[in-house]
Amino acid sequence: MPAIYPFTAIVGQTRMRRALILNAVDPRIGGVLIRGERGTAKSTAARGLAALLPKVRAVHGCRFGCDPDQPASWCTECREKAASGVPLPVEEKPIPFVNLPVSATEDRVVGTLDIEQAIQKGERHFEPGVLAAANRGLLYIDEVNLLDDHVVDVLLDSAAMGMNIVEREGISFTHPARFILVGTMNPEEGDLRPQLLDRFALSVDITGIRDARDRVTIIENNLAFESDSEAFHKLWQPHEEKLSRIIAQARTMVDKVSYTRRDLLSIAALTASLNVDGHRADLVILKAARAHAAYEGRNAITDRDIALAAELALPHRVKHGPFHQSEISPEQLQERIEQLQGSSTEGEPSEPAEKEPDADSVKKKS
Repeated sequence: MPAIYPFTAIVGQTRMRRALILNAVDPRIGGVLIRGERGTAKSTAARGLAALLPKVRAVHGCRFGCDPDQPASWCTECREKAASGVPLPVEEKPIPFVNLPVSATEDRVVGTLDIEQAIQKGERHFEPGVLAAANRGLLYIDEVNLLDDHVVDVLLDSAAMGMNIVEREGISFTHPARFILVGTMNPEEGDLRPQLLDRFALSVDITGIRDARDRVTIIENNLAFESDSEAFHKLWQPHEEKLSRIIAQARTMVDKVSYTRRDLLSIAALTASLNVDGHRADLVILKAARAHAAYEGRNAITDRDIALAAELALPHRVKHGPFHQSEISPEQLQERIEQLQGSSTEGEPSEPAEKEPDADSVKKKS
């Protein structure tokens, strides 16, 4: 197995790293689309993130890596075993990283049911696809804009539902398909259709770093990695382990992060003021804001969390105006939120904040 460049050794690209980490904290956010020129560490970041994620508990021998603590999401095979009284032993396994080729067909993605065996022998035989391999891991799609639209649609549907349901000739098979979806593309080779673009929860536009000192650091890091990858990994291992622990802790508390009606009004007022179509952006911003608060160890979201989430959720959804495909800073968004709060909460009953964090507990991160 080739050596993987450490995620924490990536220089700059703060937005990209934040978008990936938030999806690692809560895969229900819905994935991230990274658009940028060649050689900007897009695939390096995706592989590095998968390598540092903590191991997960899974049903031993299950082809789909079912979570033993979530019986509602078990595959058909695990449910049948449990119903018949067969014990389901547990094991720990590393996060899978699955690279989807551009030439992948729909059957290769969702899996196939052997109809011939079902008719001749009365047996259900399911051949798992990419979605099964990626369950509870990271599914990486390079050049997603070159993939067939219907295949992208299937992937996004599964990412949203967290399940893959295959039905053929009255025979069905279900298995969990919850994964971190990361798509990358070079806009020079063509864009995604707007309908598919909107289905990616977060989007990041990245370019090469212009600061000369940072570019020198990139050169030095890469030379050191190529010269002795093992020594380079040892050098960055403490940083990798620290980030891994933070993500693991954030995963356990993200569902406990509270928000108030005022926070929801702030999100709704922001998206409405920017003429964002539909309501997906509002939900994505809330999920990403909660994930960011959990990542920083807080139990309630703030305007800063909302602004950082909106920075990633809105650029590919805003059609017109100064924010369209532009660098929206969290400071600009936070200022806009504060401007809108007065009018959006007018007439609303006042309510106490839910578990507001102490000032000392709020960490300032970029």
